[in-house]
Amino acid sequence: MQIDFVRESQYNSLAGLLYELHRYYNEGSTVTRENTLDHLTNNLLAANSGIQLVVACDADNRVLGFAAVSLVYSLVEPEESKNRQCALKELYVRTANRNQGIGEALMSWIAQFALANKCCRIDWPVKESNAKGIAFYERLGAERVADRLSYRLSKKQMQKLTAFDQNA
Repeated sequence: MQIDFVRESQYNSLAGLLYELHRYYNEGSTVTRENTLDHLTNNLLAANSGIQLVVACDADNRVLGFAAVSLVYSLVEPEESKNRQCALKELYVRTANRNQGIGEALMSWIAQFALANKCCRIDWPVKESNAKGIAFYERLGAERVADRLSYRLSKKQMQKLTAFDQNA
């Protein structure tokens, strides 16, 4: 297995895995694999996307798993040893290839990448209902952040919020 940042020769295979991920989260969706490939090449891999895609491939260059990471600086911690962080947006392994050490290998690669970039930690969200994922992360030594919650504004909620009078 080879792990590194995605290369152009792997885009098609990664698009297939992203399509599998989309279907996992959106049962019954009408999005096509071609839509997913367009999204990968035009958005996820764009210079301004803010994420880097890491892939685990077999000997035939087929993507078995991937992770999306970003390096960010803390807004509240100026101390050099604490101010750089790695954000893990997604970790996904092809359904047929789970329980083969691919997720752990990806997380090990990400930890090495984060340390090489002077990050003091890796943070990521996980669905509360993802018991297998939570158990996996805890086996790796990750700790649940007890004092953090996740919030979201939908497009409709954002539009409503734009009506707020900033001069009031």
